[in-house]
Amino acid sequence: MHKVIIIDDEPLARQLVNAFLQKHEGFEVVAECGDGFDGFKAIQEHNPDLIFLDVQMPKLNGFEMLELLEDKPSVIFTTAFDEYAMKAFEANAIDYLLKPIAKERFDKAIQKWQTVILSQQKQSFETLQVNNVYEGYQHRIVVKDNGLIRIIPADDIYYIEANDDYIKIVTKDGSYLKKSTLSQVEQSLNPQHFVRVHRSYIIPISQLVRIEPYEKESHIALLQCGAKVSVSKTGMSKLKTTLGW
Repeated sequence: MHKVIIIDDEPLARQLVNAFLQKHEGFEVVAECGDGFDGFKAIQEHNPDLIFLDVQMPKLNGFEMLELLEDKPSVIFTTAFDEYAMKAFEANAIDYLLKPIAKERFDKAIQKWQTVILSQQKQSFETLQVNNVYEGYQHRIVVKDNGLIRIIPADDIYYIEANDDYIKIVTKDGSYLKKSTLSQVEQSLNPQHFVRVHRSYIIPISQLVRIEPYEKESHIALLQCGAKVSVSKTGMSKLKTTLGW
């Protein structure tokens, strides 16, 4: 039986989620909370498998509550505001349901969660290592693309380049801009698979074809996608450490 907590300051919203959930077998609502503070305490007490979480609530909002948790359960956000969607997916939310929630949309969110859980159960620890899913590291990057939210799997990235106040993420499907810094992205990605080879570039090790000398102590990295990326002296040292040279 999967334990569920519903956290929302609107009683009717909690009742609706509970009613929709009763149509699915294998779920038990162990607590309903009206604010983030009570939600935090309930999560600590019950250790749920899944929570339905509103964003705007008294005492602690949904994101503030999540920041307090060391071991986060799966999260499906339920809110009347679409502007938090990108932040929700950056927090690795399973789904983002806009109020008023339609039953068909709710059912899809449950199916999505079940698919994720089934996938996790089938993977061994070694498979998790190969697939680059490490606790504490992101295995995807979320960007806004012409008003839409796009989720880019780490495996699809060719390289990441600094671009003024943005980063440019180059993938097999094109390039995308995100307001961030290379340092922030570097900290979020697994260092065993992504290396900052230059102040302006991060590359995945899987893309590396060969390294050629350039001028002085610098080098050029040739990638499978055909790109050529500058490698600084410090970047070369990082590559050697990661590759075990």
